[in-house]
Amino acid sequence: MRRSLTVALAAALLASTLTTMSDAAALSRADFVDPLIGSAGDGNTYPGATTPFGMLAWSPTSTRGDQTSTGAANGYQYDTTRIRGFSLTHVNGAGCNPGAAGDVPILPFAGDVTSSPTADTTDAVYASNFSHADEAATPGRYRLGLANGVTTDAAATERTAIASLQYPADKPASLLFRTSNSLNGSEDAETHLDPANRAVTGSVLTGAFCGRRANGGVNNRKSYYRLHFTARFDQPFTGTGTWKDATLQPGGLDQTGGEGYATGQDRAGRGSGGYVTFAPGSKVTMRIAISYVSLEGAERNLRAEQPSKSTVDSIAEKAKRAWNTELSRVDVGGGSANQRIVFTTALYHSFQQPNLVSDVDGRYLGMDGQPHRVERGQDAQYSNFSGWDQYRAHVQLLALLEPRVAGNFAQSLYNYARQNDGVWDRWVHVNGATHVMTGDPSAATLATFYAMGVRNFDHRGAFGSLYRQATVPRPEGLQDGGCPGQCVGQRPNLAQYLTSRYAPQDVCHCWGGAAETLEDSVADFALGQWAHQLGRTEEAAELDARGGYWRNVFNPATGYTQARNLDGGWVTPFDPASDRGFAQGSAATYTWMVPQDVSGLAGAMGGKAAAVTRLDGFFHDGAGNWLLKGGGPLKYDPTNEPGIHAPWLYNELGRPWKTQETVRQLVNSVYTTGPSGLPGNDDLGTMSAWYVFAALGLYPRTPGSAELLLSSPLFPSAVLRPAGGAPIRITTSGSGKYVQDVRRDSRPQRDWKLDANFLRTGGSLDFRLSEKPTTWGS
Repeated sequence: MRRSLTVALAAALLASTLTTMSDAAALSRADFVDPLIGSAGDGNTYPGATTPFGMLAWSPTSTRGDQTSTGAANGYQYDTTRIRGFSLTHVNGAGCNPGAAGDVPILPFAGDVTSSPTADTTDAVYASNFSHADEAATPGRYRLGLANGVTTDAAATERTAIASLQYPADKPASLLFRTSNSLNGSEDAETHLDPANRAVTGSVLTGAFCGRRANGGVNNRKSYYRLHFTARFDQPFTGTGTWKDATLQPGGLDQTGGEGYATGQDRAGRGSGGYVTFAPGSKVTMRIAISYVSLEGAERNLRAEQPSKSTVDSIAEKAKRAWNTELSRVDVGGGSANQRIVFTTALYHSFQQPNLVSDVDGRYLGMDGQPHRVERGQDAQYSNFSGWDQYRAHVQLLALLEPRVAGNFAQSLYNYARQNDGVWDRWVHVNGATHVMTGDPSAATLATFYAMGVRNFDHRGAFGSLYRQATVPRPEGLQDGGCPGQCVGQRPNLAQYLTSRYAPQDVCHCWGGAAETLEDSVADFALGQWAHQLGRTEEAAELDARGGYWRNVFNPATGYTQARNLDGGWVTPFDPASDRGFAQGSAATYTWMVPQDVSGLAGAMGGKAAAVTRLDGFFHDGAGNWLLKGGGPLKYDPTNEPGIHAPWLYNELGRPWKTQETVRQLVNSVYTTGPSGLPGNDDLGTMSAWYVFAALGLYPRTPGSAELLLSSPLFPSAVLRPAGGAPIRITTSGSGKYVQDVRRDSRPQRDWKLDANFLRTGGSLDFRLSEKPTTWGS
């Protein structure tokens, strides 16, 4: 299993540079994906087996000696080489630790079960070390050899997995179902062992996304979904047993019991599960499926997605084909092997979400806790919406490359809102309203989908619902439950916001008044653009004005966005490095978060030249050296969302060549191969989507728009093939990172942006590059 993706590719290609696509003819697009990128540091990706937009993901849950915690937000951290099981659900790149899911860890154990695994609170006994030399991760397949002697090989379909478990001949062979041990704990769990039918079934009642977070996390220590599973085996059981808390029941067949949502000693030693044993040396094939609706749903999913004669190899090949289909949405030509790996892996991470939550029969669990069926014309229900992150880059890439999935996702969020008394939650996990972060990202997201041509959802109904959320105050908007990180109100203290035209820091009932004002201004601008397209002129005028409320928190005296109190006074003392009034960022970062009115922001700063000078200082130290990571709160932070659009602002400030050099510097220095290859949390594909756009020389101008900003492409050629849409061809000639000129469909493209028609019609972009800055687009 020893594997190094970069070395393998270099050997296969006999060179580090690819000049044409034919150089890589022996390799498929999936062969350029390294799922381990982002699994070290703060990337919080997971390497396990999953399919595009899949419900199930078979991936390790690691341990650092605390059964109530893991090595990372999603259960896997590259430098933690001890696991307590393979879990069935994961969320890509969430920032909370632990974040969510990690449901039903399953541990192949080479030994007798002589005590309750739940009593092993430090994972000293019922866990196993491993070496990365015995690990192989490819799209749709994950193989790992454990130090206890068991080798595992698993592949995934959308809702199921198949795993081959080879036990050593000289040790007992056991398989533990740690049913209650989800990443954040559980309220209840049940495990049923059926030797006659060689089956294990059960469920876990859990949720609690960000439930341990200090800033409001107690608000989310609650259950909102029950995950059902069914597992079938090709080998007979030689024994069974169950456990609850510290009590082991050899021979047991049924058990229940949850862990709660506390941490450490407040939860350690609680929980339930079951185990089965096989003959020593057995090679066991397990087929497993999940459902958020019922055990019967899981059974149907298993029958539908795993033919009786399927094998790990056949399922893995099917998964690889599915990944190749998605990855073919963008074909890049040229570039080094490492650049191809980074780009294709970023595309892979972008396509990991949204995630299916509906069964093969179209049923899913609603936000009201009841089963529902997808709407007429809807293909599937999707979830896992990291709105505050995704609306800035990920949703645009989804709308561009997979517009039908985007429409299904939009309908899914609308379905959830209707089941939630009309409230669109800003961070939806499975069917749970978690309230995480700030602003109204649903408005920005669906407005962007519509602007980019997505139509396969009830867009009039969705607009009306989002407009009501933006204009009709609700009682929870006056609550402080979950604040600051998970405030219940989705438009907190809306009545006062509409009166003050900003979110007053002292009565905002939000994470930070300045951040809330900026976020709502972006959302309202986007809704206004949508209203224009729908012919809703009255609402459009109202929302257009509200899109300018950012001005009410820009303090001319300091030159920064700053929080204000109800009496109109500025919150003092003021420090641009402080996060007072903001959410996961400083005033220095948030001041640039006005993508809908860059020229207006520049005017408030004293003109475009003054804004350029300030922006230069955002990316450089005092000596003019690049400072793109770790520069502190006064500098650009590529690891978090509020400022990730800032490199592209130079375009509208009249210095497009500065966008070109800044974006290229970030692409070449911040994103790399290897486990530490992501700058920060992938945030459900957001950081990866940023890289995909940047490497293509394109970036969405602002939420609610289909306009694209231009920079210099990284690769000599690229072809975008949107599902059901017109292709886009990008070529470059010459060398360097600066744009000499651009031709759109053979005609000069003199502007630094592409109008909305380009995405609808497709076409060609031919860049001529220069080694030195030019005046193109200025």
